[in-house]
Amino acid sequence: MRPTVRRVTTAPLLVEVTRGEHVESSHVIDAVIATADGTVLESWGDPDRLVLPRSSVKPVQALPLVTTGAADAFGLGAVELALSCASHDGEPDHVAAVSAWLARIGCSVDDLACGVHAPLGGSAASALVASGDPPSAVHNNCSGKHVGFLTVCRHLDLPTDGYLSVEHPLHRDHVTPAMSEAFGFDPGAQRPGTDGCGIPVWAVPLDRLAVGWAGLAMADPGRRLLDAMASEPFFVAGSDRACTRLIGGTGGAAVVKTGAEGVFCGVLPATGVGIALKARDGARRGSEAAIGWLLGRLGVLDGDGSGSLTNHEGTRVGEVRVSDGGPGGAAL
Repeated sequence: MRPTVRRVTTAPLLVEVTRGEHVESSHVIDAVIATADGTVLESWGDPDRLVLPRSSVKPVQALPLVTTGAADAFGLGAVELALSCASHDGEPDHVAAVSAWLARIGCSVDDLACGVHAPLGGSAASALVASGDPPSAVHNNCSGKHVGFLTVCRHLDLPTDGYLSVEHPLHRDHVTPAMSEAFGFDPGAQRPGTDGCGIPVWAVPLDRLAVGWAGLAMADPGRRLLDAMASEPFFVAGSDRACTRLIGGTGGAAVVKTGAEGVFCGVLPATGVGIALKARDGARRGSEAAIGWLLGRLGVLDGDGSGSLTNHEGTRVGEVRVSDGGPGGAAL
């Protein structure tokens, strides 16, 4: 069933970046606020657009970790559950927690099929270079999600080889059905793409993305994952990352998760209001400003998503500002 609409603002959100008196760049944002019953409370731009949600759906991909009993079987706590939903910075505490979790389930870094990249966190990347050690798969920002996948495989006695494939029983019988149920799409009607970490990525209408996120707050196991993210925001992202800052800044009143190419999703667990947005140009700067604006509009974060633009000496040279394109707002 397609979501119903209560109130809509048709113009997209506009994020403008100024320098001096001039608008230097701008980002156009489609966004939706919805509830789990399918009601769209507000939308900006095109709420029906298909998006590849990328890492913004990690909490839904982690649902089988709880529903299969794997989390309880291996005694996972809030740190591991937050990591299963994370795009972490590869800081030492992230790496230590992922490594310990791998050992707990009898796996090693060689079992991770997510690939290798340097830590996303600048200080962590610099420290690793200084140590002379090369990065490994545990530094991959998706390694927590992948250890979660391996944990389900271990618990259900599924093969760990080939766990990236859409035809592997992990995805065929658990992860893909969880995605399909949450976001209301038919996996048989499309061919998935491949995410940066190698797993299938499905196209989802933006309004259904918001509805699915709202549904996470309605009952366990979604609440259990959201509670873990709220209690351990550092393990969702990292010291200088927007997800950690926003979850912590709202005191857990909002739980949010970014995805590549300008996607951001979230939910207010107390009210079950879900959020989904996509920057049309894929810019993280635009999506981060827009999620701040939406959280401010929903009353859980001070401010309107705007922020100062500074140069390398720390001098303010402009601003990043958000407008809704409505009466008195920016025209496109």
